Amino acid sequence: MSPQQTIAHYRITAKLGEGGMGEVWRATDTKLSREVAIKVLPEAFAADPDRLARFTREAQVLASLNHPNIAAIYGVEDRALVMELVEGADLSGPLSEEQALPLVHQLVDALEYAHEKGIVHRDLKPANIRVTPDGRLKVLDFGLAKAIAEDVPLSDPKSSPTLTMRSTQMGMIVGTASYMAPEQARGQAVDKRADIWAFGAVVYEILTGKPLFLGPTVSDTLAAVLTREPDLTAVPARFGRFLRACLERDPRRRMRDVGDARLLLDEPTPSTTPARTHRPSPLPWLAAAVFALGALALAFVHFREAAPPAPLMLLSVPQPENARYGPWLALSPDGRYLGFTASGSDGKLRIWIRALDSLEARMLAGSDGVNTFFWSPDSRHVAFVAGAKLKKMDISGGPPQVLCDGPGAGLGGSWNARDVIIFAGTSGPIMSVSASGGEPVPATAMGPADVLHLYPSFLSDGRHFLYI
Repeated sequence: MSPQQTIAHYRITAKLGEGGMGEVWRATDTKLSREVAIKVLPEAFAADPDRLARFTREAQVLASLNHPNIAAIYGVEDRALVMELVEGADLSGPLSEEQALPLVHQLVDALEYAHEKGIVHRDLKPANIRVTPDGRLKVLDFGLAKAIAEDVPLSDPKSSPTLTMRSTQMGMIVGTASYMAPEQARGQAVDKRADIWAFGAVVYEILTGKPLFLGPTVSDTLAAVLTREPDLTAVPARFGRFLRACLERDPRRRMRDVGDARLLLDEPTPSTTPARTHRPSPLPWLAAAVFALGALALAFVHFREAAPPAPLMLLSVPQPENARYGPWLALSPDGRYLGFTASGSDGKLRIWIRALDSLEARMLAGSDGVNTFFWSPDSRHVAFVAGAKLKKMDISGGPPQVLCDGPGAGLGGSWNARDVIIFAGTSGPIMSVSASGGEPVPATAMGPADVLHLYPSFLSDGRHFLYI
């Protein structure tokens, strides 16, 4: 394929790479005016209608994945797969404990979501995980090892997937040697526990900067996977128990649900102080407690003056080029993003997002006609009323999702940790609906003199809210 070629309404602009699953090109969707990635599948697909039909069915299932940490599949064109274009760099190490933890938690979120949908990645590795410039982790090629492949030569053990369209059957190998679970390397049937093994191998690599298993050939690497016990002495202490649970050779003893990783990662690091072998008398501790209480009382009297206020910060957000500020702005709950409205030459207000550690703001395509908006508790989505519909959008991109009908223009809303959204229109009461969509119901009762209720805001308990 040459850069001048066009697939349907996609204009190919540059080659991004290639691998066992086909060439990957950067392209422009001329209908929606957005940049996408197009994976062009091997020629063998064109000559095998059955494989192409099966691939299309699998891709349709994978397109149902809608998660901020999973690169989206937009569609299938001929023998090409149209996917979300993810800017950034492949996940790599070594990283410090503080750098690695947020990325590991995002990877847990992505795997847990897909596994709950019954979808296994089968080829999880650092080359299939990208980190965007704003720190968002995205898993690429989710489930494509099953949907795409043909057998490819066993060359580089870090990047040579051994793939087959019959990957779920006994005796067939699918995956990449350095990250295969033992049962996967033996050609046995695999489930989500194979992803959990690969997850452990990936985390080890980003912490140490070196693959857990790597030999001079693919055969040597597979032999190490099958016979060598993982050496975890090089990883920080808080990751040790978690990685041992992921890297159990027997899948029956391995961590069964990737969500359990959160509990193991959040456990306090065991103390290295030797345990006492005798039970001390409580009297010294009681005396110390009485002394401490007295000292605290004296300290309260002495230092009861208010603590000095935190220093103020000045943040300048330039107006986007060829746009004018609108009347609304809101800081994300995690304090990392500023959202605001601005209008272009057509006069339509749209949502713009700026990461506070960035100098540029991004417009959310598809937010046309917005008046106000509000953030999700996890700071990954914004919700708004436009076109008489309540919608939500992932701030990393993608089309808006309609949740329900919304009366008139949006006049504020709020989203709690229980995934309940309350919102207001230009008349009537505050309405309530699930963040996954449904039929809205009134959340307030109109008084005899009330004209409308507007600008609701949940309190910290997530049950009560204020409104005007």
